[in-house]
Amino acid sequence: MTKTKPIKDSATPTRLDGAKPDQDRSTADGDAQETMRLVGAQIRRIRKRRNMTLQQLGTETGMSVSMLSMLERGVATASISTLVAVSSALGTHMSELFGAGAEPSSPVRRLDDQTEVVTSSGVVRRLVHNDPSRGLEMVINEYAPGTSSGTEPGFHQGSEFGIVLAGTLTVQVNDDIHVLRPGDAIHYSSMTPHLLTNTGRGKARAVWVNLDN
Repeated sequence: MTKTKPIKDSATPTRLDGAKPDQDRSTADGDAQETMRLVGAQIRRIRKRRNMTLQQLGTETGMSVSMLSMLERGVATASISTLVAVSSALGTHMSELFGAGAEPSSPVRRLDDQTEVVTSSGVVRRLVHNDPSRGLEMVINEYAPGTSSGTEPGFHQGSEFGIVLAGTLTVQVNDDIHVLRPGDAIHYSSMTPHLLTNTGRGKARAVWVNLDN
């Protein structure tokens, strides 16, 4: 499986590998900074390719120009929900920010060929299928207890379908709270402010499909 380095998130880091936080803190921080530097450079390349200004990107995402500038320079951290919002505003999927290109010609995507993004807040996002021509992205998200997709509800273009495989996942859509357990599914417009949180005691895993329209 192709793995990226951990992404530094705004939440308190939760290690998934059982290592003591002090053991690898400097290494994890360095990995996170390098990842955000590469992601920031990719955001800038895509934005320039689309002839979009920082002001226009800020209008689309609701983020300040200064924050976007720091993100592009790799000196600011971002949650998954923020990166999804930015990629949506750029007309692409989050996977492209990490260098995941178009799908190979084979209909099978082997586990070793799937890209995995690990955030230091405990959220693991594995890209299972990416089809830009159809505007479809399928991922498997794993949330450590107490972790969320972001610090607050976010929104972006498209629609989402999800089904919980394990654990408990609380999905806030506008002011509605939905507690999902294994086998429960949900669908909502991505334009509606939403937030995903693991409110259970164990890890939560879910398949999520993001569509451009």
